[in-house]
Amino acid sequence: MKIALIAHDKKKSEIIELAKKYKDILAHHELYATGTTGTMIMGETKLDIYRLKSGPLGGDQQIGAMLANGEIDLIIFLRDPLTAQPHEPDVSALLRLCDVQKIPLATNEISATIMLEALKNKVFFD
Repeated sequence: MKIALIAHDKKKSEIIELAKKYKDILAHHELYATGTTGTMIMGETKLDIYRLKSGPLGGDQQIGAMLANGEIDLIIFLRDPLTAQPHEPDVSALLRLCDVQKIPLATNEISATIMLEALKNKVFFD
């Protein structure tokens, strides 16, 4: 499964903790991440991650293009809903594409945990 990992600045510590907790599960999948998020996760977990540009520099759009081409199966995007993002139109487009392509999308720590537990237990995904 191809999984994209994205986190706004104030959520980076949360996505790192999730990646550490589910490292053994994530290691069995092809991982993609926006630049800074990917670098930070790799530094803490040693997971192999294909890093794209940072979100504000087009990383969200790169993942969106992959999603539109059927190259992403699940997205964990820990968003900060209380801080304005300069690239909000890109974020909105990515969320819309997930709905159009019927791609599972976790936008907070609890929904991400549910998805990762499902992967761990092979409940919903192969």
